[in-house]
Amino acid sequence: MSYGMAASLQAAIYQRLTGDSVLSALVSGAIYDAAPPGIVAGTYVSLGPEDVRDASDQSGSGAYHEFVVSVVTDAAGFQTAKEVAAAVSDALVGAPLALARGRLVGLWFMRARARRVEEADVRRIDLTFRARVEDGPELSTA
Repeated sequence: MSYGMAASLQAAIYQRLTGDSVLSALVSGAIYDAAPPGIVAGTYVSLGPEDVRDASDQSGSGAYHEFVVSVVTDAAGFQTAKEVAAAVSDALVGAPLALARGRLVGLWFMRARARRVEEADVRRIDLTFRARVEDGPELSTA
C-alpha cells in the first residue's frame, strides 16, 4: 500500500474545485482546504475526511481514497446547497486531475448525505467520492 499520493491527490482536488468557474461563482470563491473556524455566513465548500485502503497489485503501489467534500450554507431550504453540490460533482467526476506524484486512474461519485444542522441553523451536504490512484517510479514526478 502507498499513502504517498494523498497530499498530491488532495492538492489536485482543491485546485480543480477552486479553478471551476461555475462553482466559484456559486460560492463567491469560498472554497476551503479545511473548514473555517466558527460559524461562517453564506455558502462555502470544504474538503473533509478521507479514508484510504490498499489497491496495490503486481504492477505497483496503489490506493483507493474515499474523501468527502462538504457544502455548507445558511440559506433557507436545500436548493442553494443542492445547486452547489451539483457543481462540485460536475467539477470532479471524471476530471483529468494531474497529480504531482502518481497517476489518477479514476474518480467517481459514491454518495451524498443532506441534512439540517439544527444547532447552527444551516444546511449541509456531504458528498463522498472515490479516487483510485497508482504510484511507481515511472509515474512519480517527485
